[in-house]
Amino acid sequence: YSTWKRTLTRRAREAQMKRFCKAQAIQRRLEEIEVTFRELEQQGIKLEKLLRDEGGTPADQKTQWMNQLLYLVQKKNSLMSEESDLMIAVQELKLEEQQWQLDQKLRCYMNREESLKTPEERAAEQEILVQLLDVVNKRNVLIHIQEEKRLSEL
Repeated sequence: YSTWKRTLTRRAREAQMKRFCKAQAIQRRLEEIEVTFRELEQQGIKLEKLLRDEGGTPADQKTQWMNQLLYLVQKKNSLMSEESDLMIAVQELKLEEQQWQLDQKLRCYMNREESLKTPEERAAEQEILVQLLDVVNKRNVLIHIQEEKRLSEL
């Protein structure tokens, strides 16, 4: 029993550490996206100024600038899509952590002998179960959102 309990504890710590590392990686990528957004914005401003002050520039140059501007818009849209995916991943990590915590609380109540539980403990167990189902439903909604987004991109 003690080996089993240590194994479960170790696996729980590993899962928690994995979620933490994933959250850090997501945060770093979000910061990188923010920096890239600013850079793209600056490049777009320069291109817009060039296009507005075109005066006597050749048509080829104008076309090149327009193509560059369209490329910047595509890149920005791509980054916004990635940012949206990352925000969904952050929500999913939060819900996963919340589910793990609720699951731990529920296990404590379920490990007690049913005849020894007080009415308050039974009510608390039911409340935790309701919360756990709510978290699972929220995670399910996120999965559906991701699937719909993936299908719409195809």
